[in-house]
Amino acid sequence: MEKISVAVRFRPSAAGDPPADRHWRVQDESISLVAPGSGVSFAFDHVFDPSYNNAMVYDLLIKSIIQAAVDGFNGTAFAYGQTSSGKTFTMSGSEEEPGIIPLAVEDVFRTTKMTTDREFLIRVSYMEIYNEEINDLLTLGNQKLPIHESLERGFFVAGLREEIVNSAEQVFELLKHGEANRHFGETNMNARSSRSHTIFRMVIESSKRNPMNLGDVSNTDAIRVSVLNLVDLAGSERIAKTGAGGVRLKEGKHINKSLMILGNVINKLSESGRQRGHIPYRDSKLTRILQPALGGNSKTSIICTVAPEEVHIEETRGTLQFASRAKRITNCAQVNEILTDAALLKRQKLEIEELRRKLQGSHSEILEQVILKQRNDMHKSELERERLAMELEEERKARETLELRIKEQQKKIENLSSLSISSYNTSISTQQKVNSTIMFDELSVSRSHVFRTPNFKAMADDFVVKRPSSFRTVDSNPILENFDNTADEDLWMQLNKGCITDLDTLQMTPNMKHQSFPSLEMSLEPSVDEEISSKRHHSLESDCGFNREQFEALREKCTIMERACSLLREEKTSLVETLSLSKQDNEHLRAQKEELLKELNTEKQKMKELKEEIRQFSLAFHQREGLLTSIYTKSKAMMENLNASKVSIPEVCDS
Repeated sequence: MEKISVAVRFRPSAAGDPPADRHWRVQDESISLVAPGSGVSFAFDHVFDPSYNNAMVYDLLIKSIIQAAVDGFNGTAFAYGQTSSGKTFTMSGSEEEPGIIPLAVEDVFRTTKMTTDREFLIRVSYMEIYNEEINDLLTLGNQKLPIHESLERGFFVAGLREEIVNSAEQVFELLKHGEANRHFGETNMNARSSRSHTIFRMVIESSKRNPMNLGDVSNTDAIRVSVLNLVDLAGSERIAKTGAGGVRLKEGKHINKSLMILGNVINKLSESGRQRGHIPYRDSKLTRILQPALGGNSKTSIICTVAPEEVHIEETRGTLQFASRAKRITNCAQVNEILTDAALLKRQKLEIEELRRKLQGSHSEILEQVILKQRNDMHKSELERERLAMELEEERKARETLELRIKEQQKKIENLSSLSISSYNTSISTQQKVNSTIMFDELSVSRSHVFRTPNFKAMADDFVVKRPSSFRTVDSNPILENFDNTADEDLWMQLNKGCITDLDTLQMTPNMKHQSFPSLEMSLEPSVDEEISSKRHHSLESDCGFNREQFEALREKCTIMERACSLLREEKTSLVETLSLSKQDNEHLRAQKEELLKELNTEKQKMKELKEEIRQFSLAFHQREGLLTSIYTKSKAMMENLNASKVSIPEVCDS
């Protein structure tokens, strides 16, 4: 398992533009955005400023992949970035400064010539993906090729022309021919913009030249087949900047779509295993061809090219984010070997002989050590399984306890809510009763001392009238000595202080007893009804004050209960969060338990297979031992017969 190697390369700034370090700061192998409070920083395997040429980039990033491809590993290198950022120059280069593809071709043939113990066969092909259609650049008219998949070859393009080459010069001629068939176009940002993705592929086959060492089990009659992909991607485009229209607009849409799917695949692969989900390799032909290079059996390097100008700062940020996510992808590269049936049988025979020699030479000590190690591993697995089972049981008990606590808290909250509501309703009803009693008594007192006309209307019950203090003063209420049922004008003029009143509209209230008033010198004493009503009024006021204090106390108690209820709700929320976390931990432990059980079953299966092999070896050993014993017995008998015949021959000669 190894990470994908990711590097970032800054192309030189255009004439008249500010230098790159005005917007981006490069320090060691990290890049940060020069902006107040931006906080944007990225770290990569390599960061190449404009002072690095193609040869330096190749030596630091790609050379190791070429050596691995000659040794049998799959390898992939591709350039990613916006349009006009220098991808094609990095991959193809120029006559004065060759790019990665020509440098890699020369290095492949140089390395194969230095490897004298193996024979090599190299095949090359060159294709482009134009508007989501695969075209063969080595054969004009060979277009719209399909992608197939097989166990032997993996992903391959059916009908693609492959040329067997023996030198770098042949490859350069094919590359020149393919570049002539490739799609290019002119935009506002680039006079020669790549309008398609190109993939240059080298298939390297090798086998042992003279396998004389029979003990070399790993390389006997094995054919290594590796695939080297060198990819030049088209750049992402913004229509507002490129000014594309018509055919160029259609090409730009297909380019952006395939690069977006490539970004989605990178995002999925950079996530953890449980969150990864489906990886959309089949959404684009580019990602389907590059599937082994992205999270599969390949050694992969990515060169992300960026433009340092301020106008491209958003595109540069997106490219750096793509590179940062790609750096988290892990591949599993291994040597690709193909064995024929005869070679496989020969390898198995050599392995059996090797194991038999070890068995006879070390008196089964090696196998005993292997068996002991397997037993220890099984014992450790059992202990780990028991520990996980105990942890799961503890988690289950803790979860049950939390659920009980949550239920109790819910009951307390419900009881407090019902108590606060009932107390509030009781206080409201008590206050309403007190107010209604006071209003009724005052109204009854006021009604007992009024005069009314024939057209008088009764007042509403909720209207309370209080007798004014001036009612008892002599100046404002003149009382005559002789007061009977008949009133003259002088009397009404005196009572009304000069105001003229229509006497015909006034009369005494029916059923009202005549009351004679004493002289003005006498003091007016309150009646008994007034004293009773005053006492009752005072008692009602005291009761009302007491009830008001009780209501305030109940209101404070209700406020305290509401606070306690909110605290209980918060505690309930925290308990629910704790329960969810414990459930997640429980699921994690259960997954670990399942993985351990799978590993344990695998180890048990290996143990069974090892025991079966030991049994077979023991049977073969006993058979061989019996055969050797019989041969030894026969040879011993033959030697005795020969000795006896040698003794008898001289005796015959003497006689």
